[in-house]
Amino acid sequence: MIKSKDTALAEITLRKYERPFKIKNRDLVSKFCLSVGLLQPGDSRDVVVDVLYALLLKKELNSKQIEEEVKKIRKRHRLPMTGVASSNLRRQVRRLRELFLIEKVATNYRIMEKEKFSNIYKEKIESFLLKSIRERVGEYFSEIDKQFLTKKPRKKRK
Repeated sequence: MIKSKDTALAEITLRKYERPFKIKNRDLVSKFCLSVGLLQPGDSRDVVVDVLYALLLKKELNSKQIEEEVKKIRKRHRLPMTGVASSNLRRQVRRLRELFLIEKVATNYRIMEKEKFSNIYKEKIESFLLKSIRERVGEYFSEIDKQFLTKKPRKKRK
């Protein structure tokens, strides 16, 4: 048996929630993060919401500014200052970069190519990330069919 790595080459979690028309500001960003798997339902570790919210509000920030803005946002919304350590904020920034939502330009971070989120979804997530994942999952479906569900001709008894 050939051993393969169980580390995903790419992954994305998508969840469907109610339409976003009456949700505003940080709550909208929070629901977005839940929708794309950056945040788990019921998870109190939601600092990724504030990192993204800060970048959406301020357009371009360096690491120190992200930390300052996240602390301001959490204070303004009366949220506990958990998860605001610079090491954790760097991890959250990396997660946002892996989803093609933000990019690093010199020492600053900004929304990917200063693009609208709807365009990022169409160009990066839908046509690149989802397409490649969907194709690979399809290969697994086909291989399961081939190995387990294709009828093999029976040998005739003599």
